[in-house]
Amino acid sequence: MEIEKLLSIITVNYNGLKDTCELMESLPLNDKSLEVIMVDNASKEDEASVIAQRFPQVKVIRSKQNLGFAGGNNLGIQAARGKYLFFINNDTLLEVKGQRSKVKGQRTKDKGQGSEFNDVFQPLIERLESSEKIGMVCPKIRFSWGNQPIQYTGYTRLSSITLRNHPIGYGEEDHGQYDKPHITPYAHGAAMMVKREVIEKAGMMPECYFLYYEELDWSMMIRRAGYEIWYEPACTIYHKESQTTGQQSPLRGYYITRSRLLFAKRNIKGGTLLLSYLYLIGIVAPKDILKYFFQGRYDLCKATIKGIIHFIKL
Repeated sequence: MEIEKLLSIITVNYNGLKDTCELMESLPLNDKSLEVIMVDNASKEDEASVIAQRFPQVKVIRSKQNLGFAGGNNLGIQAARGKYLFFINNDTLLEVKGQRSKVKGQRTKDKGQGSEFNDVFQPLIERLESSEKIGMVCPKIRFSWGNQPIQYTGYTRLSSITLRNHPIGYGEEDHGQYDKPHITPYAHGAAMMVKREVIEKAGMMPECYFLYYEELDWSMMIRRAGYEIWYEPACTIYHKESQTTGQQSPLRGYYITRSRLLFAKRNIKGGTLLLSYLYLIGIVAPKDILKYFFQGRYDLCKATIKGIIHFIKL
């Protein structure tokens, strides 16, 4: 596809009209250098038409079926015309309660771009442009509630057996302690910017997950293609977190269980993979099931068991 824009912003909506509208209101929709694409993942109501009517600047795509996080974003990729693609959850905001990320001393070379573009997207683009090796970059992500604690300033590496890692700074108040850009092994799916050429080389998001672990697997694909992933703190995004699936929902429990095992299958080899299976199925799953049982959350017990069974059937 011919590149016509500097930046394509892609978000996926599923029964999240209120959140999606709030996101659109926080975006610089009238900036000529970017386009905004909203993919509606077969919401129960025709929310695509509502978005199209309220925000005519937005390119709206309505899928006839729910394709999951990766499938919905891949529809957006196919329609995008930007040199850079920015994937952002619909339950995020560029600013909240009067706060906004400010870029210190950085301004775009294109005088036609407004200050909103400078403050939010330009530092991410500049980070991508700073090296041919950098293929993906993520902003600082803070929760939108309370005093907006940190959600993401990069990740530690996943253990090859337990598949556990740590989001750096998670839950801490932001005092600028993570304001140094650095390489990170994985992107955060809530907000990530990618060069178009990287997608052409590494491939689009893996659709086999449907929910959870897609961005981790995609990060692995991009790194195997020879690119680095960076964290850039000059941009901040605010995240409402799990507005679609809920923090303690059977849907989340099912897909977390299934996707974790699928990630191991796709990215771990040999005896280490067997050890990972033994840990995830023989230790983690029983522990979770017992915990849910004593909490009286039998729905979560069933969801965890169902996730394992469906993975085995793959």
